[in-house]
Amino acid sequence: MAFDLQPAHAGEGTRGRPPSLCPVARPRTPKGRTREVASRLADEYPEAICELDHRNPYELLAATILSAQTTDTRVNMVTPALFARYPTPYDLAAAAPPDVEHIVRSTGFYASKAKNLIGMGQALVERFDGEVPTALADLVTIPGVGRKTGNVVRSVAFDLPGLPVDTHVRRLSNRLGLTTQDDPVKIELELNSYLPARERGRFSLRMILHGRRICDARNPQCGRCVLEDICPSSRVPRRVAGRRTQVVAV
Repeated sequence: MAFDLQPAHAGEGTRGRPPSLCPVARPRTPKGRTREVASRLADEYPEAICELDHRNPYELLAATILSAQTTDTRVNMVTPALFARYPTPYDLAAAAPPDVEHIVRSTGFYASKAKNLIGMGQALVERFDGEVPTALADLVTIPGVGRKTGNVVRSVAFDLPGLPVDTHVRRLSNRLGLTTQDDPVKIELELNSYLPARERGRFSLRMILHGRRICDARNPQCGRCVLEDICPSSRVPRRVAGRRTQVVAV
């Protein structure tokens, strides 16, 4: 792993680390930076979990379909009623669209989501014996399921390799200089090439948590960020050759 020595910024450390003017090793390559980010986020969020409430792969699949263009909190408010009414794919496959629409209305885009949910139930019953498949190639054939949703199910429900790229992962990957790609599939494949397969799902969960709690889209809290000293988009002023310079996020 290649490193570049840069002076640390002066200021309060993060998570108890004292201020320092000693050189800090900064990874030069996207691969090196990705692995350093993964290591630091693992320390920061050791117990990172999916925040969509679910008890089995079917419920996670349904909840993830519902999570498009809304928050996990909103989805978690809706799914208890949905799963009480349709506890299995067989029940959902036979559901009337207006009934499902009524339950999921508050998540937005309720007509298309209800259609996808019913289509998902029908696909599981007709092609997968009522079970959620584990292969990504199978998952993406199900209505409402793309690579992001498929990777969520693979990594969370089955503990299989899968790196979901949502808006947080895409934003942070570019801010941190892990990739210059904008397409989620290209980002996924590039990050996959840098990380061990077993770490990909947890890396995504931790990036999502960090994006929600610290690296906000409009007002990132750089001064509280455990990645600030290796982040090319940091807004924290640095001391260079006896003077302060402002590093502005791009």
